[in-house]
Amino acid sequence: MSGEPYVGFLLPAALLVCGLFLIPIGQLVALSFGGPDGPTLRWYEQVAATDSIHRILLTTFRIVGLTTAIAVALGYAVAYAMAHMGERQRLALLLCVLVPFWLSVLVRALAWLILLRNNGIVNEALLGSGLIAAPLPLVRNELGVVIGMVHYLVPYAVFPIFAAMRGLDGRLMMAARSVGASPFRTFTDIYLPLTLPALFGAGLLVFVFGLGFFVTPAILGGGRVVMLSEYVSISVLQTLRWGLAAALSVVLLVATLALIAIVSRVTGVRRMLGAS
Repeated sequence: MSGEPYVGFLLPAALLVCGLFLIPIGQLVALSFGGPDGPTLRWYEQVAATDSIHRILLTTFRIVGLTTAIAVALGYAVAYAMAHMGERQRLALLLCVLVPFWLSVLVRALAWLILLRNNGIVNEALLGSGLIAAPLPLVRNELGVVIGMVHYLVPYAVFPIFAAMRGLDGRLMMAARSVGASPFRTFTDIYLPLTLPALFGAGLLVFVFGLGFFVTPAILGGGRVVMLSEYVSISVLQTLRWGLAAALSVVLLVATLALIAIVSRVTGVRRMLGAS
């Protein structure tokens, strides 16, 4: 009732967002069923029957899953440190998280390529110290892609987890300690369960962002690690199979929406977003 006067202000923005989002999605879905002789399922049949596409999908979900696990673990550690340190130290750590966050994804990928290539700084330092006899293969493989993606996605894990930790009632932990609980028991029985919804939310955010990565795998994978976004780009720009690219995009969209639905059923949307 109290929000009714504002509906008129929100309606134009809502219609604009729906128009800019739903209409292109509808055209994409129509294109995925398009054929020279009318609607067809040929593109979805090709997705279901082609081994190379299966391998690309498997590679994509494997890399994104591993990236999500590492980024969320690092993000939780950084957020925990930020939530329990002094104001000066917190600002310094926040700056360390934000500065790379502001850099272009292309700049970051090229910087990692310079650091990790065979004659890069990392391998040169290891060779010079005598720890290795030959350069380590750190790029043009899945390892390099995971390193670059984790570096980009850690801030997306830090901020929702940090917000949840800052909103916790510290008296709960003090009460647990007052009845004899060890710091480890307090963390596992009280702190971690209270921050678990934010942990799931951060993991979902990182996973969804990771599914659409293109520049980082293309540069650090060196053409040897092809993920779904790069394959869609090849289908559009080189092989001109727009229907196949649209079908793959729809499959990715449906998989993402299904994942969001599953996670929201487990944790609840409001808790996942940090709402009370």
